Amino acid sequence: MFKNYVFDLYGTLIDINTDEWDMSLWEKLAVLYRYKGAQYTAEEINKAYTAYVQAEKERVKKRFPQYGVIDIKIEKVFKKLFTAKGVEVSSAQIDFVCTAFRCYSTKYIKLYDGVIDLLDTLKEKGKKIYLLSNAQRKFTENELNMFSLIPYFDGIIISSDEECCKPDKHYFDILIERYGLKREETIMVGNDYISDIKGARDAGLHSLYIHQSISPEIKGKLLSDYKVMDGDVFKIKKLIVK
Repeated sequence: MFKNYVFDLYGTLIDINTDEWDMSLWEKLAVLYRYKGAQYTAEEINKAYTAYVQAEKERVKKRFPQYGVIDIKIEKVFKKLFTAKGVEVSSAQIDFVCTAFRCYSTKYIKLYDGVIDLLDTLKEKGKKIYLLSNAQRKFTENELNMFSLIPYFDGIIISSDEECCKPDKHYFDILIERYGLKREETIMVGNDYISDIKGARDAGLHSLYIHQSISPEIKGKLLSDYKVMDGDVFKIKKLIVK
């Protein structure tokens, strides 16, 4: 049926709940920064983080005016929080802060039932599997390793690396061109009716929509070729794997 299967990650393969608005997160992060000599209160580091994220987005937009939806490398923000206080840190220390931030903000994380069965089936049938995720590599790489998912993928595209996001057509084109895929042989599987499904349609790809509890509310037309509305990953195999 299809040769290439492109998956979204969060809300499609991985069920996750994070809370970056909880002040207890920022209290812990402020303590971590004070350990290294960067003096912040929870309120100060929260405010500074928000400002530096916005500034980095503006810099990326100037570099890539053709992108309609941009992303940033979050590690630059965490480093700026140190340098703004006159503290120099190593890349390894920044990596640790990224990991700690993600751990502090994660309420739960698990694979959806049926994900490994689906990926194993695709591999057994000789299909190519790709990841196209709106995500931060500094967070996502650890989570892919946690669930031993990396060996399944023939290619991994993460938005922070490219500084571009779904549903921007440019982001889909990066995947298609980097791996030499034929659009008519490729299907996008995702849980967001705009980012995954409309984005895939605009890029000339087939798509399957799976509705999960963390999926955005559908307020317009669902443009997918296939759909699973009850979150049952096992149904994906029945619909699009032959």
